[in-house]
Amino acid sequence: MPLHLIKLAVGVRDLDHMAEIQERRASLVDGRSLIPLHTRRTPKRAEEILAGGSLYWVIRGSVAVRQRIVGIDSGVDAEGEGFCILQLDGERVPTVPLPHRPFQGWRYLEPEKAPRDLADGQGEGDALPAHMVAELRALGLL
Repeated sequence: MPLHLIKLAVGVRDLDHMAEIQERRASLVDGRSLIPLHTRRTPKRAEEILAGGSLYWVIRGSVAVRQRIVGIDSGVDAEGEGFCILQLDGERVPTVPLPHRPFQGWRYLEPEKAPRDLADGQGEGDALPAHMVAELRALGLL
């Protein structure tokens, strides 16, 4: 079973804003859009993540979307500091909103704790527009 990561999307207002930010960084590789994400630490469990894992994004206090991790590259910069680049699939898959407290960096997320995709809602209803989700969240209703 694949292992996932979870990370805060600091300064991101909603899914539309995330798409806007990521499209500026996206590159087309073999006909698909990839978004590089720079981090300081390289996951030690990279093989488990690359076996189908995703990065779950926490936006304004709730896990809201995931992106499949398709590559993990690491290196050392000019100052001798290590870094990692997670290559994310350009497709953003909305998830059932799940409240999450703030934290620094990224964390591992076990598959059984990951929220379901919104498309797999099983009675969750239709997806709400991003502006409505943001307003409900600001009111403390999501």
